[in-house]
Amino acid sequence: MKLSIQLKDPQQSYNIVGAFDKNLEVFKTYFDHLLVLNGIEFHTDTTDPKVISMMESVLSVMIEIAPKVNITERDVIYLIKLAEANEIDRASELFLRRKQIILNQQGKPIYPKTFTQAIYADAIGQSDMVFGVGPAGTGKTYLAVALAVSYLKENKVKKLILTRPAVEAGESLGFLPGDLKEKVDPYLIPLYDALYEFLGVEMTNSLLEKGVIEIAPLAYMRGRTLENAFIILDEAQNTTHTQMKMFLTRLGFSSKMVITGDPSQADLPKGVSSGLNEAIQKLSNIDAIKVIHFKRLDVVRNPLVQKILERYDD
Repeated sequence: MKLSIQLKDPQQSYNIVGAFDKNLEVFKTYFDHLLVLNGIEFHTDTTDPKVISMMESVLSVMIEIAPKVNITERDVIYLIKLAEANEIDRASELFLRRKQIILNQQGKPIYPKTFTQAIYADAIGQSDMVFGVGPAGTGKTYLAVALAVSYLKENKVKKLILTRPAVEAGESLGFLPGDLKEKVDPYLIPLYDALYEFLGVEMTNSLLEKGVIEIAPLAYMRGRTLENAFIILDEAQNTTHTQMKMFLTRLGFSSKMVITGDPSQADLPKGVSSGLNEAIQKLSNIDAIKVIHFKRLDVVRNPLVQKILERYDD
């Protein structure tokens, strides 16, 4: 069946369909129906008006942004999810006005990829303390590290401090082999991975040796005042009341503090309340502190992974 939407500029066809038609394959995986470009016309093998309407609304945005945006499979997935949620009206604005945060080691520009990510990035730029809370996979920590590295490169801060609770899922460091660093490092791997992407392994290790970057378990923050620093607390749902209060009061002058976590996924012992949940309740009405709530809509995964999750949820 021929869709009512047509390609305006044939020269943009490659950007629309993607390399080896990968962008159009997203439609096939997501809707279980083919979408092909024939000349300037789009054709599909479905007659379902709901699916056709969503395909057309997504293609309409893709055609509008194609002259200025390199459209990826991730972008297509997010547009489809926006169409499903009837929130696609302002999608063009998100893509055409998004601000580059940093280039990764491969020279690829890093942008906020969803509406919430854009709000989150703006909040970090405007406020000294920001909470990013919501499901895993929404880019809370990744984006915070990208912004932290950009601040360091632009000399807006003198130091990066990345921390997270060292004990998760009821495990005890005392039963793990090795010295303290060897015991703690496995819990901090996601933070190392993000730094490696933006700075490379050699530069990251060099800055770690010089003390410009510090990656440490939360207990190491006690008794310190952190000034001229960008501080990130990851997996904050696994902090206790005492740990969270201790961490938040480390904030010094000319510093930024970002706290990320999923309040619904605390691994604390039974009966111990999450310091993250308590902090959000106590501090969310302070104007200088921003709390950004991510939604499942912000989880942009391979559509096949999305189908697997849906089956398990069912």
